[in-house]
Amino acid sequence: MKNNREKDGTPTEGIRQLIEYIGDDPTRDGLLDTPERVLKAYKEMTEGYKADIKKILSISFAVDFDELVVLKNIPFVSLCEHHLLPFTGTASVGYIPQKKIVGLSKLARLVDAYAKRLQVQERLTKQIADAMLENIEPLGCGVVVKGNHSCMSCRGIKKQGEMITSSLHGVFRTDARARSEFLTLAD
Repeated sequence: MKNNREKDGTPTEGIRQLIEYIGDDPTRDGLLDTPERVLKAYKEMTEGYKADIKKILSISFAVDFDELVVLKNIPFVSLCEHHLLPFTGTASVGYIPQKKIVGLSKLARLVDAYAKRLQVQERLTKQIADAMLENIEPLGCGVVVKGNHSCMSCRGIKKQGEMITSSLHGVFRTDARARSEFLTLAD
């Protein structure tokens, strides 16, 4: 049986090589189990690839409600696809129901399903809005994402800054009053 510490081409071996590359000893006490912990952490932080978006948004309720529904400041952690470093923030999602409403927890699950992937914030924002449009069929829907990117703050330019992205569909795009109401509540 092969010892899991032997060089074997596995992801954990790649992490051991990275530790050596940056100048440390992967066999020292504090780093001995780090490759396995890193692999476990990345599996957890990318579990969104396994999410079934249709299933998440499939539970709905026939409620006669045609006003704005907003779930604000849903926290998320994602991984920048360019550096594999985390970016964190909040997403605010809203929609005007047409035929049905969905449970609030489903909107938070939707954010996690797309955030827990290798991402850029612009795509994350659009994917959430597009999924709402397709699965909830609202009169309008929108998403505002605010993110802080460690790939910018801890490397390169080393500056803090909050990035804000939005994606709007339906009446949020065509009706200035509906758009303004959503953006005000989402802020």
